[in-house]
Amino acid sequence: MTEETTLKKPAVLFVCSKNGGKSQLAAGLLRDLAGDTVTVHSAGTKPGKSLNPQAVESLAELGIGVEGEHPKPVTDDVLDTVDAVIVLGTEAKLEPREGKRFEIWETDEPSERGIEGMERMRLVRDDIRTRVQALYTELTGK
Repeated sequence: MTEETTLKKPAVLFVCSKNGGKSQLAAGLLRDLAGDTVTVHSAGTKPGKSLNPQAVESLAELGIGVEGEHPKPVTDDVLDTVDAVIVLGTEAKLEPREGKRFEIWETDEPSERGIEGMERMRLVRDDIRTRVQALYTELTGK
């Protein structure tokens, strides 16, 4: 590892369409896991008005708070500063940026199997949690 890579903190942007559910779940999970070792952003391609209450509750079940978070639009400023852009689900459409890690996570969608409510949200959260843990390991080597 070069000195530069050990000094630069990786930065990630999680994107979904409304920035109320999946991208907020991913951001909350990574912040909890990484502490201050990774800079975490979340945004939406068509931001909603508020966070999904079930997403907030599913994080609270793990002791993760998202106070102060709100849906935000994707901005060039944030896109320019991050190392990785992770799009959650298939609704949000975003063009890859040259030189940036770009991934689309087609997350579990339990509603397609008739699973709704908090049971659905826990399954979505746990799917995202597994992916976030793998991403954290790739970014930090931990």
